[in-house]
Amino acid sequence: MLHLEDVTLRIAGRTLLDRASLHVPAGCRMALIGRNGTGKTTLLRAIAGEIVPDGGEIRLQRAARVGMIAQEAPGGDLTPLEAVLEADSERRMLLARAETAEDGATIAEIHTRLAEIGAEAAPARAARILAGLGFDPQMQARPLSSFSGGWRMRVALARVLFLEPDLLLLDEPTNHLDLEAVAWLEEHLRRYPRTLLLVSHDRDLLNRVPERICHLEGGKLAVYPGNYDRFARTRAERLLRQERERARLEAERRRIRAFIDRFRAKASKASQAQSRLKMLERLPELDPVVFEPEVHFAFPCRDLPAPPLLTLEEVSVGYHGRPVLSRLSLRIDPDDRIALLGRNGNGKSTFAKLVAGRLEPLSGIVTRARGLRVGFFAQHQIEDLDPEADAIRHLARLLPSLREEEVRARLARFGLSGQRAETPARSLSGGEKTRLCFALLSAHDPHILVLDEPTNHLDMDSREALVRALNDYPGAILLVSHDWHLVQLVCDRLWLVEGGRVQPFEGDLEAYRDRLLAADERPQTVAPARSPRPGLTPAQRRAALVPLRARAREVERQLLALQAEKAEIDAALARPSTYSDGARVAALRRRLAELETEIAAAEEAWLEAEGQIEALTVGESATVASPRD
Repeated sequence: MLHLEDVTLRIAGRTLLDRASLHVPAGCRMALIGRNGTGKTTLLRAIAGEIVPDGGEIRLQRAARVGMIAQEAPGGDLTPLEAVLEADSERRMLLARAETAEDGATIAEIHTRLAEIGAEAAPARAARILAGLGFDPQMQARPLSSFSGGWRMRVALARVLFLEPDLLLLDEPTNHLDLEAVAWLEEHLRRYPRTLLLVSHDRDLLNRVPERICHLEGGKLAVYPGNYDRFARTRAERLLRQERERARLEAERRRIRAFIDRFRAKASKASQAQSRLKMLERLPELDPVVFEPEVHFAFPCRDLPAPPLLTLEEVSVGYHGRPVLSRLSLRIDPDDRIALLGRNGNGKSTFAKLVAGRLEPLSGIVTRARGLRVGFFAQHQIEDLDPEADAIRHLARLLPSLREEEVRARLARFGLSGQRAETPARSLSGGEKTRLCFALLSAHDPHILVLDEPTNHLDMDSREALVRALNDYPGAILLVSHDWHLVQLVCDRLWLVEGGRVQPFEGDLEAYRDRLLAADERPQTVAPARSPRPGLTPAQRRAALVPLRARAREVERQLLALQAEKAEIDAALARPSTYSDGARVAALRRRLAELETEIAAAEEAWLEAEGQIEALTVGESATVASPRD
């Protein structure tokens, strides 16, 4: 379907792709991944024909239709349904011709073609796609001008999905979606009948949809079979083998040099030294493995008040005197990790603003702990940054009493150190702006973090850093996110926002996903939240999970190292030259037997640790209701 041969791409003098090659077979679902700024979006634009590569060739299958989400959201008086149907230019043209054609043969030809392209079923198909992306029948009939930019971008996504191009190019398609729409999109893409090239930092999406992973790094493209988790394991093993081989060659190089330096001046050894010199020249040069620097975040929290941090008693909240949510009677304690579920438009952001103190209640009582500080993150804050001010000036405005080095130290907690801290906001990437907003919301060491879609501009490593930082944070968290992976790893309570209410949801995220995707969608089951293990509070569960997760990671690292060593021995035993040394062959076979035992023990230890983690998080014996609810 798609072939890249020695493609070079440059932007503003910076080389993004350097003689890179790639083959994407027809019908393949492939994900393109890499850190922010490596050139993924630029490559998609080149494939779509929007820009011309600086070198090499991009070839598509003859007559292949390429589809990519328009950068500008559709607008005007068209309804979402009309906008999606209008995307099919052939259908639109045929219907127009059918109204004016008078010749019987022409009319028959038009209607035959309309039947071939499924024109009659098109409105129903378009409506199903829009419904999956969160548009109910009433919303599908409203003019696009009445929707926000995020909702109009959903229409742009619906248009390209409706067209079903031969090569579908998707760049971060989940950014404007909620958790529910992401679940629908995952299933839709898993069944996509043509070729898909997907750019995303959503780990759950990358594990469920693609069959292959294409990694863009250092200007090159490397393809790995399987989903993201398999890619991560395979790449780690490859890098480990590469680094071990480089170390072996360096040791051999040092040994040969030592021999040459020692015997070069001796006539009796001169020929041997010359032979070693030729041997040295034949040794391959392997560059050291360059590991990308690990991303770190840290959310400070001090003077945490005693529970409850916040209580709501029969609260109603909304806009202009009209309630969006009513009869809210809830509480938030310091050890709470709460995710808000519910489709966009049901009031998740409204509830988040209420907790953050950005909205006053219309009725009822909101009681906050004395001295309570809340850190609030929302996407609009990125757009509200002063474009000419750097990170130092942004934070110094909130903390005027701090010295510059103290301000820099706080920014460094979010990866904004050195020159990045001095860069004007207009020149920061989306991910760097998000990090700056994290630093600003943490300025006064909040007791509650209210995060409304915090991952939209973060790459994979930054998302993992956010997970670690939130799990280390001692205060309460209220999270709105379409990132299933983030919600699963951070939150232990689920609250459903639906029908003007906010209530605890019984079950885990997988149960919620199954319910969303069920063909006969049943009414939501809402009941008091349950503790995953009798007798343990959320704080005790998190404390118990920390060493278990650390143990699982350590065992997994050991397992990868053992498997890499076994692969090296297998490769050595497969080489005929190895068998010229019988003692070495015997030693290799002994070590191979030891490795089999060690690998089996490591796998058992890993499974045991994972089982204990699962028992603490989603154990089947979860039956004891939380007394707070």
